Amino acid sequence: MSKRKRINWIDWLSDLAARTLIAAIRLIPWRWRVPMMGALMARVIGPLAGYRRRAEENLAYIHPEMGGAERRRIATAVLDNIGRTIIENYSPRDQIARFADLEPTGPGWPIVARALEQNRPMLFVTGHFGNWQIGRVALNAKGFEIGGLYRPFNNPYANAHYVWSVEAVGGKAYSRDRRGLAAFLKTLRGGGQAAMMLDQFVSDGAFLSFMGKPALTSLSAAEMALRHDALLVPIYCPRGPGGMSFTVEIEAPIPQGTPEEMTQALNDSLDAQIRKRPEQWFWIHRRWKPERLERKRRKRLAAEKAASHD
Repeated sequence: MSKRKRINWIDWLSDLAARTLIAAIRLIPWRWRVPMMGALMARVIGPLAGYRRRAEENLAYIHPEMGGAERRRIATAVLDNIGRTIIENYSPRDQIARFADLEPTGPGWPIVARALEQNRPMLFVTGHFGNWQIGRVALNAKGFEIGGLYRPFNNPYANAHYVWSVEAVGGKAYSRDRRGLAAFLKTLRGGGQAAMMLDQFVSDGAFLSFMGKPALTSLSAAEMALRHDALLVPIYCPRGPGGMSFTVEIEAPIPQGTPEEMTQALNDSLDAQIRKRPEQWFWIHRRWKPERLERKRRKRLAAEKAASHD
């Protein structure tokens, strides 16, 4: 059996196990299903997978003054939120039934409602915070058609399952490849709406600040907004007390400027949300990668120095 086939079988079995677990939990009523998946992630899956340790390491990097007990508390709450988010997003019919009637709040809401009537393109930007999909549920129920740009999974079977969960609440899922980006841009050119997240490490990104530390950040959202005269709108869906409710908060669109200025404004916007509710951001991501960042910075400086001598 070839290596490629072995990998495919591993991918298929891994996805089958995940789908089976999700399908079994979906048989449980919503009011128990959501906290149960949160507890399973916080107490079993997350610690075994090393996610709690990674979250605590990231917290220590950003908040060196924070005590170990507080880091552990926040990391456990982060895993609980992740588990809840996973089962919510893989239960799209229940999600729509419960959250389609949510009324958005914030200074950006009347602006984007008016932009929809004017057929102006809009690019909504968020992060892995609260449950980002709730905003699409609520807005799509009000006449929007917000799809999402996503990074394809290495496992193609899991990827297909994820795409289904995104498109089940309205809009298309656009993969970060040439074909997906072309469709994404076509949507913006046609006056449509789309969404993307901007809180992961991007090796070819710009050196910007996030949570007080340098972080390579993609400029693509700002560049696309400028190219297509689209509103660039921060949106967040924080989880409410008790963990079963949400609000949809739409901030004022980012003013036009350079891509770096606009992207830094997006970083600052998410930074403020995380500082208010640190338990709701996915601290498990390798967002900063300081060692790799330093190597890249030195390489760039060396290239600039060499160019200046030519």
